[in-house]
Amino acid sequence: MTKIDPGDNSSVLNTDAFDKRRFTEILEMSEGLRELKGKAVMPAFEPLLGDIWASLYKMKPSITDEEVSGPLAANKQLMQAIMSDPSFESFRHFTRLNDWASAISTVKTGEKIHQWLVRQTEKDRGLRDRLRNVREQVNHQQDEPNPEALAESLEEFNEKLKQSIEFNLESFRQSMDQAREEAQQAGEWLKSLLGGSRAGSGDAELRKVPLRDKIYLAEKLSADRKLKEIADWAGRFKQAARKKQKAKQTESVARQGVTTGIDVENLLPVELSLYTHPMTKMDFLRRFSERQTMQFELNGPEPLHKGPIVICLDQSDSMRELDNQSKGFVLALMSIAKRQKRDLCLVLFSSQVRQFEFSKGDIGASQIVKLAEAFLGGGTKFELALEEALQVIGESRFKEADLVFVTDGEDEVTDEFLERFNRLKRDKAFQVLSLLIGTSPESVEPFTDRVVRVSDFDEEGSLTAFEV
Repeated sequence: MTKIDPGDNSSVLNTDAFDKRRFTEILEMSEGLRELKGKAVMPAFEPLLGDIWASLYKMKPSITDEEVSGPLAANKQLMQAIMSDPSFESFRHFTRLNDWASAISTVKTGEKIHQWLVRQTEKDRGLRDRLRNVREQVNHQQDEPNPEALAESLEEFNEKLKQSIEFNLESFRQSMDQAREEAQQAGEWLKSLLGGSRAGSGDAELRKVPLRDKIYLAEKLSADRKLKEIADWAGRFKQAARKKQKAKQTESVARQGVTTGIDVENLLPVELSLYTHPMTKMDFLRRFSERQTMQFELNGPEPLHKGPIVICLDQSDSMRELDNQSKGFVLALMSIAKRQKRDLCLVLFSSQVRQFEFSKGDIGASQIVKLAEAFLGGGTKFELALEEALQVIGESRFKEADLVFVTDGEDEVTDEFLERFNRLKRDKAFQVLSLLIGTSPESVEPFTDRVVRVSDFDEEGSLTAFEV
C-alpha cells in the first residue's frame, strides 16, 4: 500500500527519541520487518511495527491518553487489543530489554496481524470496501490533494476496524498466541544453533553474538524447515555432548584403590581423623613427612586431550537422508571445540571435498546457513578426504589433532597412501576415530585407531565422538 505520512508523532505509545532511533536500526537489520512494511494492507504499518517493538522491549510501555486520528487511530486500536491480552505481560518476560527477542517477536506479531487483517477483509465486505476507499484516496492525493476526503475515508475505515476487532477478538488473540509461540520457538532454535555445550549457556552465548546475526538467523529459521530440523538435532546432540564430557571429566579423576602419598585432598578420612586427635597427631605428621600416609589412588585414563578437532563428513548421495542429523552432530562437536577453545576443521567429502575452518570452534550465523545448505552428493572417495585432512593437520595449529571420520560407505585406499598416512599419523601425533553408519569396518580399519558402528547418529555409539 502507498505510504501515508502520519506526521512527526508517529507513535501511540510512550516512546521517546531513543526508542524510535533504536527501532529504525532494527528495521534496517531485519529483512522480515522491511518485507512487512512493503506488503502491509493498512496505512501507517511501519509506525505500528515500531509500537509493537516498543511494547515488547520497553520496561514500562503504555498507550498514550491523547486522542489520535487519521492513520494512527487504527494503530491505537490494534495496540490496545495486543496489550490488553491476558498473556501479553507474562510474554514480556521473554522480550523486555532483550534486543533479539523483542525483534523476533515484532516480526512474528507483525506477520500475524497482517494475516489476520487479510482474512478479515476477505470475509467482511464492509471492511474491504472501506480499506479500498482509503487506498484510492491515497493514490488520488498525489494528483489532486483532498485532505478532507482522505480524513473521511480513514475515519470510516477506523470505525469499521474497531468493530472487526471487537467482534473477532478471540481470533485476534489466537493469532497473537501463535505469534508468541513461534517467537519463543525461534528463540529456542537460536539457542540450539548458537549456544554452547555447557548446560544453561544458551542466553550467555547469545549475548556474545551480534544482534544483526541473531535477527538474520532467527528469520532464516522461521522460513527454512531444514534449518529448523538441524537446530533440533543440534540441541539434542549438545545435551548428549555435555553428558559425555562430564562423564569423561569424572573418569579422569576416578578413585581406584589405595596408595601412599601426601596429596592432602586425596587422604583417606581415617588419616584426617588421626591428624585431628591429640594422641595420634604426631604419628600422622611423621608418616606424612615420610610420604607414608594413605590416600586414594587416582588411576584414571590419560590426561584429557584438548588438541584441535578435524571432522571428515561423508556427503555422498547415500548420506542425504541423514544430512540434517549430521549437521546437528557437527554443531555439537563444534560447541565442545568452542568451550575448550580448540580449533576445528570440517572436511565435507564425496567424490570432491569442501573445507570449513573455525578458529576456536567459533561459527557465525552466515556460516551456519552455509553449512546447512551445503551438500556435495556423488560417490565416496576416502583417500580424497584423508589427503585433505593431512594437509590441514600439516598446519602447526592442527598438530596432535583428533580426527573424526564419518561415513556410510566403503572405499579402498592404496597401500602407498596408507603407508604415508600412518607414518604422518605417528609423526603428527594424531588419532582417528571412525564412525561407521550401517557399513562394515574393513575399509577403515587400516587407518583408524578406533571404529564405532551405528545405524544413524542418534544411537548411543555415535556419542563416542563427543569424548574427543
